[in-house]
This record gives sequence, C-alpha cells and structure tokens, in this order.
Amino acid sequence: MIDYRFDTQLLIEGENLSEDQIVAYITENIKGDCLLAVGDEELIKIHFHTNEPWQLLEYAASIGDIHDIVVENMVRQANNQKG
Repeated sequence: MIDYRFDTQLLIEGENLSEDQIVAYITENIKGDCLLAVGDEELIKIHFHTNEPWQLLEYAASIGDIHDIVVENMVRQANNQKG
C-alpha cells in the first residue's frame, strides 16, 4: 500500500540555502516520507513522497528558483500505468 501517492523531485537554486532548514520546514509542515535534501548553499536537490506536491513546490519557490521538476504518480506506476 502506498501512503503517499506522488514522488516529487526538484532542484532549488538560490543563495544561503540550508539543507537542515529545508528538511526541518518540510518535516514540520508537509505530510510525507522518504525525504532527501542534498546539495550546498546554492543548489539543493529535493526528493519527497507526498499527497500534496503543490505544497512542496510552493515552499521551494518561496526560497529559490525551482526547476527540473518531476511529479510522478506512484499508484499508477504500481498498476503498470504511466505515472
């Protein structure tokens, strides 16, 4: 069973980005699992499973320029459909 439907991945470009602050915000404010936030002060890659990918995108856009956005529906993928 998949609790969080959308595999959401993106890059955030900005200045003074902090992996720790990003992880803390997402953990406290957006329901999901499998969170990864890796990078440096100028570029962070995010990977997160959630049912509300728009919340993650909205937050990320508030702290930097977002691009290379991928949102895949893992329920469809599990059913051998296009995700």
